[in-house]
Amino acid sequence: MEPQEVDFAHTEGAARKRREKAVGLARYVWDRGISGKELLDLTDGTLRKLARAAGSNPPSTMETWLTVAELLDQKSAWAERHPNHPSASPAHADEKIMWVKPPVAPWTD
Repeated sequence: MEPQEVDFAHTEGAARKRREKAVGLARYVWDRGISGKELLDLTDGTLRKLARAAGSNPPSTMETWLTVAELLDQKSAWAERHPNHPSASPAHADEKIMWVKPPVAPWTD
């Protein structure tokens, strides 16, 4: 009898841990006013730095970051429906510039 190969990355436990990590990262990223699209546009190096700043080991797959982006989109939709709620505004939006650089306007003559 051959032993069964187990894909440890896709067990129920791994999915739960990935979701927990994504929630923690999403909280940190939301508080900086970064959208799901902006998050997914960041470089791998910036994503690693962002995870460390959030107090987390950087995710080993893009799957976790995709979950974070989904959570950010859900939170943004919720915030639009509840604009007066204290949690509808990012607490540290001024730190967004540390992660997402605004486009540079070209010089004009």
